[in-house]
Amino acid sequence: MSTVWRNPKLGLGHTTLKPAGVDQVDVAALEAQLRATVRGQVAFDEGNRAAYSHDSSNYRQPPIGVVVPNDAEDIVAAVAACHAHGAPVLARGCGTGLAGQTCNVAVVIDHSRHMRTIKQLDPERRIAVVEPGVVHDQLTNQTEQQWNLTFGPDTSTHEYATFGGMIGNNSCGTHSVMAGRTVDNIRDIEIVTYDGLRMRVGKTSDEELERIIAEGGRRGEIYSRMRDLRDRYADRIRERYPDIPRRVSGYNLNYLLPEHGFDVARALVGSESTLVTVLEATLELVEMPPCRSLLVLGYEDIWHAADHVMEIRDQGAIALEAVDDTLIRDMKIMHTHLEDIQMLPEGNGWLLVEFGAETREESDEMARKCMKRLSKEKDAPTMKLLDQQPNENRLWQVREGGLGATAFNPMEADHWEGWEDAAVHPEKLGGYLRDFRDLLQRFDYDTSLYGHFGDGCVHCRINFDLRSAGGIKHWREFVDEAADLVVSYGGSLSGEHGDGQSRGELLPKMFGEDVVQAFREFKSIWDPQNRMNPHKVVDPYPIVSNMKLGANYSAPHVDTFFSYPEDGGKFAHAAMRCVGAGKCRDIESGTMCPSYMVTLDEQHSTRGRTRILYEMLQGDVIKDGFRSDDVEEALDLCLSCKGCKGDCPVSVDMASYKAEFLAKHFKRRLRPRAAYSMGLINLHAQLASRMPRIANFMASLGFVKKLGGIAPEREMPKFAQQTFKDWFAARACPNPEADPVVLFADTFNNHLHPQVAKATTLVLEAAGYRVVVPEQPLCCGRPLYDYGMLPTARRYLHTLIDGLRPWIRSGVPVVGIEPSCVAVFRDELPNMLPDDFDANRLTMQTLTLAEFLGQHAPGWEVPRLDGQKAIVHGHCHQKAVMGMSAEQRIYEQMGLDCEMLDAGCCGLAGSWGFEAEHYDLSVQIGERKLLPKVREVGESTLVLADGFSCKTQIEQLTGRHALHTAEVLAMALDRAAHRVPAQVA
Repeated sequence: MSTVWRNPKLGLGHTTLKPAGVDQVDVAALEAQLRATVRGQVAFDEGNRAAYSHDSSNYRQPPIGVVVPNDAEDIVAAVAACHAHGAPVLARGCGTGLAGQTCNVAVVIDHSRHMRTIKQLDPERRIAVVEPGVVHDQLTNQTEQQWNLTFGPDTSTHEYATFGGMIGNNSCGTHSVMAGRTVDNIRDIEIVTYDGLRMRVGKTSDEELERIIAEGGRRGEIYSRMRDLRDRYADRIRERYPDIPRRVSGYNLNYLLPEHGFDVARALVGSESTLVTVLEATLELVEMPPCRSLLVLGYEDIWHAADHVMEIRDQGAIALEAVDDTLIRDMKIMHTHLEDIQMLPEGNGWLLVEFGAETREESDEMARKCMKRLSKEKDAPTMKLLDQQPNENRLWQVREGGLGATAFNPMEADHWEGWEDAAVHPEKLGGYLRDFRDLLQRFDYDTSLYGHFGDGCVHCRINFDLRSAGGIKHWREFVDEAADLVVSYGGSLSGEHGDGQSRGELLPKMFGEDVVQAFREFKSIWDPQNRMNPHKVVDPYPIVSNMKLGANYSAPHVDTFFSYPEDGGKFAHAAMRCVGAGKCRDIESGTMCPSYMVTLDEQHSTRGRTRILYEMLQGDVIKDGFRSDDVEEALDLCLSCKGCKGDCPVSVDMASYKAEFLAKHFKRRLRPRAAYSMGLINLHAQLASRMPRIANFMASLGFVKKLGGIAPEREMPKFAQQTFKDWFAARACPNPEADPVVLFADTFNNHLHPQVAKATTLVLEAAGYRVVVPEQPLCCGRPLYDYGMLPTARRYLHTLIDGLRPWIRSGVPVVGIEPSCVAVFRDELPNMLPDDFDANRLTMQTLTLAEFLGQHAPGWEVPRLDGQKAIVHGHCHQKAVMGMSAEQRIYEQMGLDCEMLDAGCCGLAGSWGFEAEHYDLSVQIGERKLLPKVREVGESTLVLADGFSCKTQIEQLTGRHALHTAEVLAMALDRAAHRVPAQVA
């Protein structure tokens, strides 16, 4: 073993280490063999290598290349090719490893894209057979609904965590109190070794073990050496392995002991792709009580909360989680979960205790018994029982949102993993946390404390200085003392996220050198060439190497159009804002990321794109900076929907990053044709208004569409024969003495959908206001951002401010009709012109119609459409920037029986879906949820969509006409005036 791995001179952190011999790999020949033998995707380009160079940890290691297999045969072929060329292999699921185990200088085999088949479900035997890419919730949504069975370990990433990744990491989760870790729920697994042996492993009886060994061959050799290893180290394993609920550190050699039935499958669980590659798994399912009640307990601090974990656990809790006051404070600062945290009872440390039973009455009774028991304590907590699922889910989201809330608090230094998930026995948790608090104070660190207290597992992100030699040395010293502390409590270095590189060097403290030597021998049995995710867990890279920061970290200064206030004005910080949690890989709920939801390609996730931007600035993998075609290709399928800004735990704003990149990428270059045909729609619309019939005819011609880069399948929206402003100028004001409100007549609703602006005018006047419409042509420049035409966009904004200045300074509210335009006023405007006081005033004065009515006309009697059914699709920009709560209140006041859809993006996204190269994907995005739902509802059900692009996509692909909120209010006014029953024909 080379001493390079433990060389103290490598302590600056940014040094990238490689497995021995990897530089001798013939990459071109390897890629050629992979392309010849693998039917799935083989990607050795700069963009994909950049996207897979990170996980959720402090580490980065650009891979040799990426393979996305179609099936198990592809995995076997890929491993064979790597074996033939001596290339390391790293199998990876959703890539959320927090210890650096899911990045390495290797060929990454990503099973998460295609291998999503549930091969067998047997509720009687309580088993499920799955491919490694099957997602936890993909399985459990089906098994819980049909049979009240679940796979117990449910990580906070359960919406997108794959079983291959969970097996590799030995994942746990909220309900591990009830069901244990992944290792406790595995029946058997099918694996392939680096040298090509494919077999299924599980428990092995003595007779079977002897038979396998007698048969000889590679399989017999493996089993023989494992038996010998077990016999030599059995006593030390029993002595050194802590008997606690959450030991995740180290290899699971204890499962080779006779008392565990020589269970090879469970011995391999948690080995972090350092031993074998998983092809298939048989999972054991457990009963999930159909009815659950959540008891929330407030203590004077988190340490007192920890003192009571055991007595609460003994009351039959199926989940027992904790959050502290620091986490709640951070959420308030970040303006996340503000309404949810109001449900917490008084206190500074909280326990979330879930009880489950066959009926709600039974689960409530279990909770009340616990409350009665706790009320007798001297330090009895404040208590609140929640037995309505929406409220329960909201508080669980508070707990699951811990990582996002604590990473980048703008009031403090950045917080990082680095001592993230240690665990002790729950009965020792209070004492451990107090000593850990003292250790933090001694090192002058701060953190929030939260996690799986029922299992004694504590999560924290700490304000380590990972950018200076002194800071890194200080961190490394802290990690040593923190490890000594948890070991003194009989605990585990990791209680959930594994060892990888973050804790590999520390394993001798926990297990002793002799057991760590057993780990080395165990690895050599399965991987004698040290090519499976090398130097993670065993003979690990130093903790302070391969870091994405480090004392040598330097990012170039970038002159930007946006101000990036949350990132200290630095584009480089924005590009590394992503913490890798993988929320953007959720394909069932939310808005981000529309293209990933269809392609399942890591490059098209918000996370993948941020990794690519980070690598572009570093210049190691991507060497041509803002001129890079690989980066442009990765960003091309970003719809600029802003879904990430609203859904991402750390508010990554890829729409802004894309616009910034494109502004520099196309500087002094010709842009794609659609940038001029669609990006400059405001100019075209002004010309078209003079001769709308001719303009509509010309826009319908095939060669004109082709010239403009428009998909031939798209019907161009028709310019109105009379613009809204012309209509408005020709009418008399009904209440000239009323208070004014400025109606911003955007390009879309002035030139294309004037009926919406007309309806808005009528509603505002009915509410008692005098509508003012500026005469000069004003545009926020919304389409310009999609093409990176930021200098032009900035000029538009200056013109906008000049045109609206009299009303801005008079404090007159501005009502926007188009959500994407209101989002510009609220988001891009202050970001582009941060030092312009009028710009900031306009940001605060601009409202949607529903917001204006709620804030400025609270006494207005909203017209009703009692019982009228409706479905509501919110515009992506509105959901991300303004939210839909004001609209929802208006619909409730109207008496609408409406369903607020969680359908993601419509797929049109402004001009994006009009472009020829995006048309097919645009349709696929819409067909995920939204368009089938629109077709499903009857003609008597209203379809509401305020966004111009949303309405266009719905109309063109379903034939249904979607209404704006203003149009529905105007309809209700008209019905009331004519006393027509509130029933749409």
